[in-house]
Amino acid sequence: MSAAEEARGPDGLARLYRDLVDCRRCAGMQGPPVHGQAVISPVMMVGQAPGTREILQGIPFCWTAGKTLFRWFESIGIDESTFRSRALMSAVCRCFPGKNPKGGDRVPDAAEVERCSGWWRTEVEIARPRLIIPVGKLAITQFMASKRLNDVVGAQWPYRSPSGLEADLIPLPHPSGASTWFKMEPGKTLLARALSLIDAHPAWQEIRMSSPVVQTSRAGRIGAT
Repeated sequence: MSAAEEARGPDGLARLYRDLVDCRRCAGMQGPPVHGQAVISPVMMVGQAPGTREILQGIPFCWTAGKTLFRWFESIGIDESTFRSRALMSAVCRCFPGKNPKGGDRVPDAAEVERCSGWWRTEVEIARPRLIIPVGKLAITQFMASKRLNDVVGAQWPYRSPSGLEADLIPLPHPSGASTWFKMEPGKTLLARALSLIDAHPAWQEIRMSSPVVQTSRAGRIGAT
């Protein structure tokens, strides 16, 4: 294996994460930084920022929003365990931004987003995914200018990194319990359309093949014949 290939493999991600956990660049953010498993995958998901539960457990999407997110993914053939072990889970910011005095979690400011951007951008270059799933407005706007979910969810978009890496983008709304967008129209229809696009993507099909959800579905069909 060449040095370049080694840098793009799981060892490259592991080295990146060792540096990440020591990061304390943002005084207003509460760590320690959170990251997913060091998985070289054709599918990369980019969330917004961890909450307090994620910081305590050191696992992305491990609480209420995660339960909704993984229900969405299970509906298209991949259970939570399989997704965590086969997809690269990233985020715009890796530390908890703290609470907003008016309620809810604080949105990271532009300087915090910029300081943290090197982590997910490096993950893209190491893993070289073919499908990127940005989840929530903050993640979506790292890849495209539009901030309206109505304009971007439910479609597939091209992405080209500064180094020339090309991938497909299929945005999703954030599965926060505080959000109502995906629970009413047009959000319900656009979410369903986005999940169908993800389901049909070759990169998703590649990581889905060994999922227990798929195996159970197949067994059910065989038993019914």
